[in-house]
Order: sequence, then C-alpha cells, then structure tokens
Amino acid sequence: MSVDHGTGTDRDEATLGRIETEVALLMRLGEATRRATGTAEHRVLDRAAYVILRHLDSAGPQNVSALAAKLNLDGSTVTRQVSAMQRDGLIARTPDPADGRGTVISPTPAGLNRMAAVRAARTRLYGDILTDWTSDDRDTLADLLHRLNQALESRKRSR
Repeated sequence: MSVDHGTGTDRDEATLGRIETEVALLMRLGEATRRATGTAEHRVLDRAAYVILRHLDSAGPQNVSALAAKLNLDGSTVTRQVSAMQRDGLIARTPDPADGRGTVISPTPAGLNRMAAVRAARTRLYGDILTDWTSDDRDTLADLLHRLNQALESRKRSR
C-alpha cells in the first residue's frame, strides 16, 4: 500500500479536515462519557493518575524526568501528580539504582488494583458502546487508533 503524503488536493484537504473534526469530537466525547458514567469504578482514579499508572505498569519504574518526557508533560506537573499519588498510596518512591541521589517511581499493589478496576470499567463501557460493531470493525478501529498514536508519538520525538 502506497502512502500519499498529498500535494494538497481538495479531496486530501477535505479528508484531513474530517479527521481533525473527528479527533476533536473523540476527545471531547470521550471525556464527557467518562465524567457522565454513573459507576464509581471510573472515578477511583483521575485521568492523570490512570495514565501514569498505565505507563509505569507497562514500562517499569521510572524517574520523574523520564516519566515527564514520555507523557509529554512538564517535570513540575508530574512531580505534583506523583506527590499526590504517593499520599494516596498509589505509587512508591525508591532510590534510583542507577543514581543513588535520585528516586524512581513504581506503582503500589493498591495503585495497580485501582488502575485495573478503571481499565475493566472502561473496557466494559467500550464493549457496550461498540456492541453493534463487528469483530472485524473493532479490530480495524483498534489498529487504526494504534497507528495514529504511533504517528503522534513519532512526531513528538522528532521535534
């Protein structure tokens, strides 16, 4: 499959405009759906804590600088979020084995349990929302969203 990076044809511009609109709506509706969902499972973690715990669960312990870089956030923002998460017992700080002066952050069992509860609730929610979609359509959506996220991540790294 060839990739047309476009020369700015009217069709290309219209398609890119549709993509921009749909992504904007996806972000707005996703957040509105999360806030409006009646189950407490969705509210046991705020969005920032959920994203941090998901990343730490998959990537392993990290220092604040690495975490901030990965999440494309300012270090002071991550430090505040991590401090709040530590107060709530969601993460633990331990000495950095590579640099004894620093610390690394890792999820606690309580943090992982709360993250798993939110993830399960979100998975059920999307199962309900996409109940009328075929398995192939769900797979295609997952693949395309993954490709979009990879492209966004690559763009972030190249800047």
